Amino acid sequence: MSKKAKIICIYLAIGVLFALYGWLFGDNSYKTFAYNLGTGIVWPIMLFPGLGKILGAGILALFVGLVLMS
Repeated sequence: MSKKAKIICIYLAIGVLFALYGWLFGDNSYKTFAYNLGTGIVWPIMLFPGLGKILGAGILALFVGLVLMS
C-alpha cells in the first residue's frame, strides 16, 4: 500500500468516526447517518470554520472565472 493510499484511508476513517460521533452524540443526532456521513467527509471544514470560508471563496472565484472565460 502506497503512502498516498494510507493517507486517504486515514482521512476516510477519521471522517467515518466523525460521522458516527455526530450521528450518535452530536448536535445533528436527529438527522440521518447519511447526512452525518456527508459532513464527516468534509470534517476539516466542520472543525475549522475559517477553512470553509476560504474554500467557498476559492470555488466562487473559480466559477466566476470559468463563466467569464466562456
